[in-house]
Amino acid sequence: MGKTIAEKILGRHAGRDAVAGEIVIANLDFLMSHDAQRPLCIQIFGEMGGRKPFDARKHALILDHMPSVATVVAANLHKTMRDFAREHSCFFYEVGEGIGHQLMLERGHVLPGELVIATDSHTCTYGALNAFSTGVGSTDQAAALFSGKLWFKVPETVRFVVNGRLPKGVYAKDLILHLIGNVTADGATYKAAEFVGEAIADLSMDARFTVSNMAVELGAKAGLMEADEKTLAWVKGRATRPFESVFSDPDANFAQVLEYNVSKLGPQVAKPHKVDNVVPVEEVLGTPIQQANIVACTNSRLEDLEIAASILGGKKVHRDVRLYVVPASKEIQLEAMRCGILQSILQAGGVLGIPGCGGCTGGSDLGVPANNESVITTANRNFRGRTGNPQAFLHLASPATVAASALEGKIADPRKYVE
Repeated sequence: MGKTIAEKILGRHAGRDAVAGEIVIANLDFLMSHDAQRPLCIQIFGEMGGRKPFDARKHALILDHMPSVATVVAANLHKTMRDFAREHSCFFYEVGEGIGHQLMLERGHVLPGELVIATDSHTCTYGALNAFSTGVGSTDQAAALFSGKLWFKVPETVRFVVNGRLPKGVYAKDLILHLIGNVTADGATYKAAEFVGEAIADLSMDARFTVSNMAVELGAKAGLMEADEKTLAWVKGRATRPFESVFSDPDANFAQVLEYNVSKLGPQVAKPHKVDNVVPVEEVLGTPIQQANIVACTNSRLEDLEIAASILGGKKVHRDVRLYVVPASKEIQLEAMRCGILQSILQAGGVLGIPGCGGCTGGSDLGVPANNESVITTANRNFRGRTGNPQAFLHLASPATVAASALEGKIADPRKYVE
C-alpha cells in the first residue's frame, strides 16, 4: 500500500515506516514561538531544567500578537523573549517585522518535505510549501526545544480534489470557506487535509497560503499541498539547506476523497459566530457593517492588498465604516508602498496598522469593535469575542468582498467592481 504525504514526512523524520494511526517520535526541522502564549515555552523550558536549545538556529522567536506593546505585561514579556534570543543566538524578529507565519515563509525557515511546529494553530499555513506543520502548546514546544523531537500520532488524510477555475471576483478565501461550509469545522478533526487538483495548481503561492492557513478550521492537523514549479520558484533564493519534496503515492490510503468543481463558485461569507456558517454572498447582501478589516495570516499578503486596492482605488470608504489594513510583514508593506498599493488604500480612507496580528485578535489592541457592531474581515475566525468584544459580530470574507463592503457600508458583492 502506498503512503500519503503526511505518512511519508512523519515516517522520514521518525526514521522508520509510518502508517496512519501509529504514534511516532520524530526529529524536528524548525520551531517557532510567538508572544501570545501563556506561559511562554521558554519559561517552561527553564522549569524543565533546560540550559540551551537543542539547536538555536532551528528556533525563531517572533513578536507579532502584541505589536503595539500597549501594556507593561506585554513589554516585560517581550523583554523575556529578547533576552532569551540574545543569550542563545536564536532567530529573533522584532515588533513590526510581521506575522510569525509570514516571516517563517519569507525567511526560508520552512522548506518542502520538512516537519515544523509552532505555538499557534495556524502553523498549518506552511503546508502550502509541502511541509507537515502543525500548532502545539507551550509545554510540547518546550519539550521539543529541549530535545529536538516530539511525538505525533500519524493522521489519516482527507484529500480535497478541487477542479475547475475560479471565476472573476472569486478568490482562494471563497474556495476554502466553501470547503469548510461543506465539510464543517470538525469534518477533518485530527486528520491531514491534502489539497490537489487544477484549481489548486492555478492558485498563486499567496493564495495557496490562504487555503492551507484555514485547514485547521476543518479540524485538520495540517493543510498539505504538492510541491510544483510555483512552490519551487518561491523556495528558490530562500532555501539555505537541502530539501526533498514529497508526494502521495497513487495507491495511498485516504480516509476520504472529496471532489469539487469551483468553476461556478461565487463569493462566500461566514456568518457569526461559526467559521462553518458559510453562505453565498447573495444571502447576506445589504447587511450593515461598521468596520472592515484586511488583516491576519490568512489574507494580508501583497496579492490580497493589491486586490483590495484595485477595488478601493479612486473611491472613498463609506462614512459609517472604519477600514483597518495590516500588512502581513514589513517586506510586504514596503513592496505595497513601492507599487502604490498602500497609497490607494490610504487615500480611500484606510487606516494602516503595524505589520503583525493587529485586527485579528483582541490582544493586538487594534480595531476592537463596539457592542452590537458588525465587522467584515479577512481573518480566519469569527468566534464570539475574537477581536476583543463578545458583543460584536464578525463575518469572514475575501479581501475583495471586504473592500467592496467597506465602500458601500454593507456587505456587498465584489464582482461588480472587478473588470
